[in-house]
Amino acid sequence: MTRKQRRLTLILSGLATLGVAVGLVMFALRDNIVFFYGPTELAQKATPGGARLRLGGLVKAGSLQREGDQTVRFAVTDMKQDIEVTYTGLLPDLFREGQGVVAEGALGQDHVFRADSVLAKHDERYMPREVADALKKQGVWQENGAAEAAPAKGGAQAANVK
Repeated sequence: MTRKQRRLTLILSGLATLGVAVGLVMFALRDNIVFFYGPTELAQKATPGGARLRLGGLVKAGSLQREGDQTVRFAVTDMKQDIEVTYTGLLPDLFREGQGVVAEGALGQDHVFRADSVLAKHDERYMPREVADALKKQGVWQENGAAEAAPAKGGAQAANVK
C-alpha cells in the first residue's frame, strides 16, 4: 500500500467513525429535543400529533379558568394569535395574566395545547429568552422593554417583558 493510499484510508476511517458517533448522539437525543414556538408560528406550522414542543408568549388577560382542583385552562398569546392551553398540576406562584410563560407539552388534534409543565417569570424584569425573541420577531417588542397586551376591561394593560 502506498503512502497516499494509507493516508486516504486513514481519512476515510476517521470520517466513518465521526459519522457513527454523530449518529449515535442524534439517536440518543431524539426524545430530548424540544422545539420552541410562539402562538403564530405554531398556528402556521403543521406539527406532527403528539410531538413535544414548547409554547411561549404572554398569558392572555381574562383567559384563566380553573376546572377543578388543579386543572387550569388559559390562552397564550403573542398579540397576533392565541393558543388555548390546558394544564393539570400546580402553577408557579408568579403565574398570572399578562405575564410571560413557557409551557411544555403537545398540541392535540383539537388545537388545544396540553402542557405537562408551565414555567413563569421570576421577577418583573425577566422574560424567558425564547418568549422575548418570539415577541421581537412578531414586532410586538418595544425598545423600552414593554409589549402591548390586549386591553383589559376598563382600560389598557401593558406587560413588562424586559
